[in-house]
Amino acid sequence: MFKLLFLLAILTLSSNASVQDFCVADLKAPESPAGYSCKSVTNVTVDDFVFSGLSKAGNTASIIKAAVTPAFAAQFPGLNGLGLSAGRLDLAPGGVIPFHTHPGASEILLVVQGQITAGFVSSANTVYLKTLKKGDLMVYPQGLLHFQLSDAGYTSVAYIFFSSSNPGLQITDFALFANDLPTKLVGATTFLDEATIKKLKGVLGGTN
Repeated sequence: MFKLLFLLAILTLSSNASVQDFCVADLKAPESPAGYSCKSVTNVTVDDFVFSGLSKAGNTASIIKAAVTPAFAAQFPGLNGLGLSAGRLDLAPGGVIPFHTHPGASEILLVVQGQITAGFVSSANTVYLKTLKKGDLMVYPQGLLHFQLSDAGYTSVAYIFFSSSNPGLQITDFALFANDLPTKLVGATTFLDEATIKKLKGVLGGTN
C-alpha cells in the first residue's frame, strides 16, 4: 500500500512539473483567462525578459493625482505564465489610488519614497490601516478592497508586486459612476441620492 501511495505521489508531482522553460506571451494572439499563447521559441529574445518601464515616473496630472505603471504580461511578455508581475505607483501630494480590487492576485507594496497611508477591508468588513514610510511593505490578500493615499508634501513612490502575470483591476468608484448604469439603479444599490450620483457620474464620465 505504501509503495502504491508513493508511486501516485511521484506521478502527481510529475504531472504538475513544467514541460517547458517559459511561455513568452504572443501579444499578437488573443488573451484568454489562462493567459497569452506562447510565442515561438525561435522568435524569443533576451528583450522579452527585460522591462525598463518602471524606471520613469508616471504622469500624475489626473483627477486622482496618481499614476500606475504596470509591468504585466501585456507589457512584459516574459512574465506570461510565471505567476508574478510588478508595477510602479507615483502619487503627487494628496494623490490617491481609490478603493479597488485585483480579482486574480495578491499584492505586495513597497514604499521607496515619501509616505503612504494604505489599507484594505476584509470580507468581514474589518479595516486594516497603516501609514507606511520608506522601506515599509504591506500585503493585500487577493480580491479584497484596498487603497493607497499619499501623505507626503512631495511625490510618494512605491513598487507593487503581484502573484499573477495578469492580476486584473476593478476600481470601485469607476465601476459605479463611470458607466451607463441608470442613476436610479445606482441609488437603489448604494443608498446615495440621485443628485450625488449624477455629480459623481459627471466627474468620472458616466451617463444615465
